[in-house]
Amino acid sequence: MDSFDPTDVYGVPETDLPPELVGTLPGNSAPAPWSVRASAVVWWSKATPAATAALPASVRDRGRAVAVVGGLVRYADTPVGTYDEVFGAVAVLFGRGLGRRLVATIPFMAVDSPSSLVGGRANWSIPKTLADFSGAPADGTPFTASSATGAGWQVSATARAKGPRLPVVSRARVAQEFPDHSLRGTRLKARGRMRLSRVEADVSSVGELPGWLPSGRHPGALLDDVHFSLDAPRPM
Repeated sequence: MDSFDPTDVYGVPETDLPPELVGTLPGNSAPAPWSVRASAVVWWSKATPAATAALPASVRDRGRAVAVVGGLVRYADTPVGTYDEVFGAVAVLFGRGLGRRLVATIPFMAVDSPSSLVGGRANWSIPKTLADFSGAPADGTPFTASSATGAGWQVSATARAKGPRLPVVSRARVAQEFPDHSLRGTRLKARGRMRLSRVEADVSSVGELPGWLPSGRHPGALLDDVHFSLDAPRPM
């Protein structure tokens, strides 16, 4: 994989890559930017001290964790083909007064595509690992991700939609710590449709994942045919 070390990316322990997996990974076949099409179930909750502890130092030093977002995603079109994904992101408020801005940091993500794993780590320093998936992002249907590396975690979500489909347009910034400990930001632009939902999440792990991405009933949404793009990261 050239000079890039896929293990030199910050993430929570559930995202650690076993040496036997690292030796089988492909090269980065799809540099940033990416444009994708997906459906998903997402949910959110208030950040706890454990969410702050899950952040890299470069983020903790600049902001305050205010919320946690979980999600299970099915990608229908990406530069590396179709795949499924699970993530846990922490929304962090940077700055003070009128200069405040909200960014998202992703300390946990897993996919069922080695090419996506490499692209996430090499392009954006997102700590993707491998998982197995079952179910779908559909009303009343469980959607489940389980570690494929022996890390001993599982995330499952069942959404119950409430109300009609609504248009959704989003512009967000994802901030990740890179191997040189610099903080770089990526613009995320999205548009699609959603149905507000009540999401029953079940998160288990031999590690600390449930402490900051909690199980329980949470507000959330079912996202349908969402198109979004991720730019190349820039220093923050």
